[in-house]
Amino acid sequence: MLAVDTGVVEEWLSEFKTLPEASISSYATNLKDKSALISSLYKVIQEPQNELLEPVCHQLFEFYRSGEKQLLRFTLQFLPELMWCYLAVSASRDLQSSGCIEALLLGIYNLEIVDKEGHSKVLSFTIPSLSKPSVYHEPSSIGSMALTEGALSQHGLSRVVYSGPHPQREMLTAQNRFEVLTFLLLCYNAALSYMPAVSLQSLCQICSRICVCGYPRQQVRKYKGVNSRIPVSSEFMVQMLTGIYYAFYNGEWDLARKAMDDILYRAQLELYPEPLLVANAIKASLPQGAMKSSKEGTRCIQVEITPTSSRISRNAVTSMSIRGHRWKRHEQPENGNDATELGNFIIPEISVTSVAGERTGNGEKSRALAENDVQHLQGVQETATDPRTDSKGMPEIRRQKSVILI
Repeated sequence: MLAVDTGVVEEWLSEFKTLPEASISSYATNLKDKSALISSLYKVIQEPQNELLEPVCHQLFEFYRSGEKQLLRFTLQFLPELMWCYLAVSASRDLQSSGCIEALLLGIYNLEIVDKEGHSKVLSFTIPSLSKPSVYHEPSSIGSMALTEGALSQHGLSRVVYSGPHPQREMLTAQNRFEVLTFLLLCYNAALSYMPAVSLQSLCQICSRICVCGYPRQQVRKYKGVNSRIPVSSEFMVQMLTGIYYAFYNGEWDLARKAMDDILYRAQLELYPEPLLVANAIKASLPQGAMKSSKEGTRCIQVEITPTSSRISRNAVTSMSIRGHRWKRHEQPENGNDATELGNFIIPEISVTSVAGERTGNGEKSRALAENDVQHLQGVQETATDPRTDSKGMPEIRRQKSVILI
């Protein structure tokens, strides 16, 4: 560690001690922009034998219990690195050098499991129903859901899962170690949107290291320092995947992809069903190419959302479409192909009585028929001269009345 980094950390330690109560809020707001201080603090945490590690852990705990949100989040951003340092020292069985880190982790845990009045917290989580759309899924894309009696009885009901109350811990042991660390990682994931990029990078790196140390893949990753295997629990790996899934879409694609592959590798070796299910689900939902998201731009996940306004299909039959269809028919020419095929065909109108309604005798019947035939043939040869038909060049069908006298 360089002398410059040591001077930055020492100045930070002395500055907060002399800070008046009224200036804490403005101090906390400007603290997250001090990149040189944050980098120096990471270097202190990564050296368990550093003499500044104990006062740094004490200062971070004072930040966390101060009640100021900005100071609390400032401490949370170092949580992944603190966990890795504690697990690495525990694997080497040098527990004395991790005493201050263990005290800080226990202090944060005991503060988070109780409310402001000192009562134990009970956390609740609502599991969404697949029958209702959300930012993560569309019911129509899942397929047909059978409306059975059981499904209808559960429709609209929300399932709530409770966590807690959690017991207070005075020390970390092999039995309760990952129970405490899993809860701390849950608190970290609850504040993921406030974590800077350097904290997300640290999360992805420590997830890879925890999962591959002591296994053949450690040689592929070229990780040095810890060569013994670090035991992990299934619940702790699920919480790691939650943070990695957020890192995918917030500028850390490569590191998150490497960490997820290492978690899958370890979950397959341990035969843990929960991390296998979550990791494969995340892997299947990822886009084909890397996300080109800016680290300083908008942080979002692209999903398909059902439109709020109803859309009408172009082929939908409405009153306007029927009216337009009628207008198109009226605009068509009156004479179609059928009219041209008919030509000069005349549909006669036959009457069984004379115009005056008089009856004829038997002798006059043949003579009337002969005269009617001549009139009929003459009517076939005559054509109508209507101005409308002349302009279109099409003949008009003319009706010729034939009278049969009886």
